[in-house]
Amino acid sequence: MAHPGSLPLYQQIAELLIRDIAAGRLIDGERLPPERDMASNMGIAVGTLRQALKSLTEKGLLDRVQGSGNYIRAKADAASVYALFRLERVEGGGLPTARVLSVDRGAKNPVLPAFGASAEGHRIRRLRFLSGQVAAVEEIWLDGAEVDRIAPGDLLESLYLFYRQRLGIWISRAEDSIGQGPLPDWAPSEFPHPPGTPLPLITRVSWAQDGRSVEASLTWYDPETVRYVARLK
Repeated sequence: MAHPGSLPLYQQIAELLIRDIAAGRLIDGERLPPERDMASNMGIAVGTLRQALKSLTEKGLLDRVQGSGNYIRAKADAASVYALFRLERVEGGGLPTARVLSVDRGAKNPVLPAFGASAEGHRIRRLRFLSGQVAAVEEIWLDGAEVDRIAPGDLLESLYLFYRQRLGIWISRAEDSIGQGPLPDWAPSEFPHPPGTPLPLITRVSWAQDGRSVEASLTWYDPETVRYVARLK
């Protein structure tokens, strides 16, 4: 059963295709396979695929030519809920999903860069997947001044979509610092490294549409299966 905060399947497929376009795995003018073949390869219903392709068409990323097929129309500013997500599988791509481990409110983690107006924050710990494969653990802090309370059931698959739809916050900019740090002891046992293992560590600060720094996060990822990618255009 899907998590109640999961994106609809058609939107997950659309986001996966957008990531492939942004990565250059699907190039401008490329013709997609026939819809029935494509749906069969993805293990989804043709109707679900058609909903995803309709979404891409509405974003200007696909031309659907009657009697000919579906053609990619790549552009640099494709609207995606994962536009600022920088992790990919080593072999490329991967649909981001996540499972919430805990949500708490309290004093901010002192190892984080300064952000926000409150001394408190909402700490969201998650296990991150890429196309179903365990990829990373995340500790995300939303400034306590933005909302009084967050329950795990409130959260959507994409936190940035949750911020936008529920809190009126658009994350417009993020700054990442890449280093190394020990995997925390709260990491679940299904993560493929034991606590204390030195792993690549992403420290991020994110800003809202009005310039407020509203979020900071720590992400430890598995370098054996995942890489950090930033594309410059």
